[in-house]
Amino acid sequence: MTDTLTVRDDRTGKEYKIQIQDGAVKAMDLRQIKASEKDFGLMTYDPAFQNTASCKSRITFIDGDAGILRYRGYPIEELAEKKNYLEVAYLVLHGELPTKSEYEDWVHSVTYHTMVHENVKKFMDGFHHDAHPMGMLVGTLGALSTFYPDAKNIFDAESRNLQIYRLIAKIPTLAAFAYRHSRGMPYIHPSNDLGYAANFLSMMYTPSPTTKYEPNETLAKALDVLFILHADHEQNCSANAMRSIGSSHADPFSAAAGAAAALYGPLHGGANEEVIRMLTEIGSVEKIPEVIAQVKDGKRLLMGFGHRVYKNYDPRARIIKKVAEEVFQVTGRNRLLDIALALEKVALSDDYFIKRKLYPNVDFYSGIIYQAMKFPSDMFPVLFAIPRMSGWLAQWQEGLLDPEQKIARPRQLYLGSPERHI
Repeated sequence: MTDTLTVRDDRTGKEYKIQIQDGAVKAMDLRQIKASEKDFGLMTYDPAFQNTASCKSRITFIDGDAGILRYRGYPIEELAEKKNYLEVAYLVLHGELPTKSEYEDWVHSVTYHTMVHENVKKFMDGFHHDAHPMGMLVGTLGALSTFYPDAKNIFDAESRNLQIYRLIAKIPTLAAFAYRHSRGMPYIHPSNDLGYAANFLSMMYTPSPTTKYEPNETLAKALDVLFILHADHEQNCSANAMRSIGSSHADPFSAAAGAAAALYGPLHGGANEEVIRMLTEIGSVEKIPEVIAQVKDGKRLLMGFGHRVYKNYDPRARIIKKVAEEVFQVTGRNRLLDIALALEKVALSDDYFIKRKLYPNVDFYSGIIYQAMKFPSDMFPVLFAIPRMSGWLAQWQEGLLDPEQKIARPRQLYLGSPERHI
């Protein structure tokens, strides 16, 4: 049995054998299929890359039909239970879990770079008082490229590692500063004696520079688990943006700003905010039958259900559901959880949703947890960007070092006017 695909062009009657490798055919192999010698050759048309692999990757594996998510081969369930975010970030970036000494060096390097240049604060002060925190994060990430011109040495491994330390270390600081600025509160500097998630909570919620704040351990752990779940997710919109910008050999700060801008969109990083709006609008369990009827009639969408990749229960949603209960033991039960649970129960038992494979995704519960932890809804995409930085950088570096990759430049099907004259 040969791994080839035989294609017959009915326009010409010619047959072509195209090699199949790793379950795919190379799009350039289709160019040999021509209706005439002047023909450009056959292309594929695939809006939104629904069935096109743009790269070969060894970072994240997803089986959407089976509801499987793995980082570097490790099931997400095991990582969420047994590891912390910085261990997982190391895994995503380096391909293996760190040894004890590697982990200590990694944590030290990240912790050492959590501070930002004082002029970064001046830059941030230039935003209007009610600027969206995510917009501030996007702008400030891009501005960091001017603070670190050495980041342009993208083919120097030592320089790349330094930028990775800087970005993973500084994004929680920038995120917290964006929140504090939007609330007119003084910036709180990082605390090197705190863990990654706990440090972020400290920078967010310490009342003033003269006040000591001890982040709740349960909440810090819950946030750390959420960070693990969001570290990477294959070739999503923002990862694709990171790779595409990186293909031009832009520095990683500029590429990360572009990835964050992609994440800013409500269809990507803002999805959990839409879930909160929906649950708030529903208001009570009693209204759920009415909502379900509206969904079936095509009069509204059910936010937080269904996924571009998962055609089964999102494995991250199962983990988050458990985390939610732990958080609510500290914060008190979020009234929206009862609505969410009732909505989920109806959807999982209704043939309408089962046939369409509309299962709860990660956004369905994450927003409820963030709200219980007192994060305002405009911080939700920012909370997504913090852990996703490790995934973005892993995708950026993998693409950069892949000898098969070139600058991203998709083809188009031109359907406009033929040549014409004035």
